[in-house]
Amino acid sequence: MNTFSNAFRAEVVRMARKELKPELQGMRKAITGHRSEIAALKREVKSLTSQLKSAQRQTKVGGGAAPSDQPRVSKRAAREEFVFAPEMLAQMRNALGATQLQMAALLAVSPLTYSRWEKGQAQPRTKQLAKIEELVNMGPAKAEKKMRQPAKA
Repeated sequence: MNTFSNAFRAEVVRMARKELKPELQGMRKAITGHRSEIAALKREVKSLTSQLKSAQRQTKVGGGAAPSDQPRVSKRAAREEFVFAPEMLAQMRNALGATQLQMAALLAVSPLTYSRWEKGQAQPRTKQLAKIEELVNMGPAKAEKKMRQPAKA
């Protein structure tokens, strides 16, 4: 009886597969189409994200309106709206009488990275922007004092 039930079960499975095969083919084609659409959408999102970042960098590098045109903003809001400008780095370095090497050490970045920032060839990341903002806000006297302190190993 065991052999009969195994043969019967195998035949039922075969018939079920035969019946479901056309439906599965349609589903497989739909899944393949959906996957290609998803991949195309992912590429489009990546492209748009890249364009957005590029536009944001250009607006940051381009600077803003003249100070007289800007409305008064609280210190907290001004801190949140810190805009990086390569000229600002050069001015800060000249005010301190520091070299690019010293400024790079002060900001804990490589000299090449600092040089590229100052020339406008690269943009600092968010974490590095915070360090630059901190340096700008601390003023020349504190910055010089910090620059003279030996580096922590």
